[in-house]
Amino acid sequence: MPELVERFRLFPLGLVLLPSEVVPLHIFEERYKLMIGECIDEDEEFGIVWMSDDGLRDVGCAAAVDEVIERMEDGRLNVLVRGTRPFRLERRRDDMPYPAGDVEPLEDVDDDASDEDADTARERYADLVERATDHRPDPEEVAGMDAFGMAATIDFRPEDKQELLELRSESERLRALTALFETTMKRLDYAEKAGERARSNGRIRFG
Repeated sequence: MPELVERFRLFPLGLVLLPSEVVPLHIFEERYKLMIGECIDEDEEFGIVWMSDDGLRDVGCAAAVDEVIERMEDGRLNVLVRGTRPFRLERRRDDMPYPAGDVEPLEDVDDDASDEDADTARERYADLVERATDHRPDPEEVAGMDAFGMAATIDFRPEDKQELLELRSESERLRALTALFETTMKRLDYAEKAGERARSNGRIRFG
C-alpha cells in the first residue's frame, strides 16, 4: 500500500483533472498564489479536487506545473498544469496557510486490460475524433493511448470524468469510456438532425 502523503497541498476547483490531462489555471487568490509559488520553487506537486454541488470529493488528481505562461506584477499567475496520478483524501489539515490534507496515492488493483476492451475503446475514440474534426487520428498514436490519455482530450462532464478517476481498473475505465464515446456520438447525431430540422422550420422530438 502506498505511504500516506501528509500536508499535501490541495486546490478545490469546479473541474475534474485526469492523469496526463493539461489544463490552464489563472491563480489570483493570495493563498493559492502562495501555494503555487511554493510548488514552482520547490518543484513539487499539488492536488486538484472537484468541488461538486454535493461538496468536495474524496478522490482527486495530483498535478505538476508544466509551464508558467505569465507572471504578473501583483503576483497573479497563468500556468499550465498536468495531471499525474489519482489520490484519495484521507483527512483535511487546517495548519497550513492554504487548503491541504493527508492523501493516499491510488494504484490500480488490476493493471491488465484485455485487448478487446482496448481495441474497442480506441476505435470508438478514433470515430469520435474523426466526427468532430473531419480528421481520423494516426492509428499508431491512438494505439499508445490509455483510457486516461483518451479521456483527457475530450470535453466530458465533470461527473463522467470523476467516475473514470475513481475506477481502479484499466479494463473498467476502457469499458466506461467506450460507453461515453458512444453516447457522445449519439448526441452529435441528434444535434445534427435537430439542426437540419431547424433550418427547414420543422420540429424534432427528443428520444
